[in-house]
Amino acid sequence: MATADEHARGETFVLERAGKGIDFTTVLLGFASSALVHMGAQVHPETAGVTKDAALAREVLDLLALLRDKTRGNLTAEEERFFDSLLTDLRLKFVEAFPR
Repeated sequence: MATADEHARGETFVLERAGKGIDFTTVLLGFASSALVHMGAQVHPETAGVTKDAALAREVLDLLALLRDKTRGNLTAEEERFFDSLLTDLRLKFVEAFPR
């Protein structure tokens, strides 16, 4: 069982679903997958098609940026590095997918 200090630092943030834990990184990967689908870089899981929608991709990136700002200083060092790297990679992919 996690201590109160571990919970306060976010080290053991886990949601239980069907007996499996969902950690913060899994949540971020879910958002990233959605962004990639909207960028046309990944097949849509329900339609098996590829479509591009800059507005929806931008919305997911904006949500991730907001989440990044709100969680700054409350994540483990590993989570901070992962989040920053993920957001940078997604932003670069957005620019590649939707050049001006």
